[in-house]
Amino acid sequence: MAGNDERKSSASDRLAEDVYERARTMTGAELRNWGMKEVAYFRPITHEGTTLIAIHAADGTPVCLAEDEDSAVDAILEQDMVPTFLQ
Repeated sequence: MAGNDERKSSASDRLAEDVYERARTMTGAELRNWGMKEVAYFRPITHEGTTLIAIHAADGTPVCLAEDEDSAVDAILEQDMVPTFLQ
């Protein structure tokens, strides 16, 4: 078991190093678009006296509204994206 844990840790460390190196060599445009198709964030908003959850693309582009956080997370996950909460 320890061998498997060491291999996982080593692979994880290599991946982190690869991502770090890639981020260091990205152009400004590449950095701005990094995660655009993988990450969406959500935050509560008030619309006409009702609290809703706004879902946005990584660049802040509004995508849709949800009735509650669970629905927002479900909608994001259905698109194979990673949900991130923003206050």
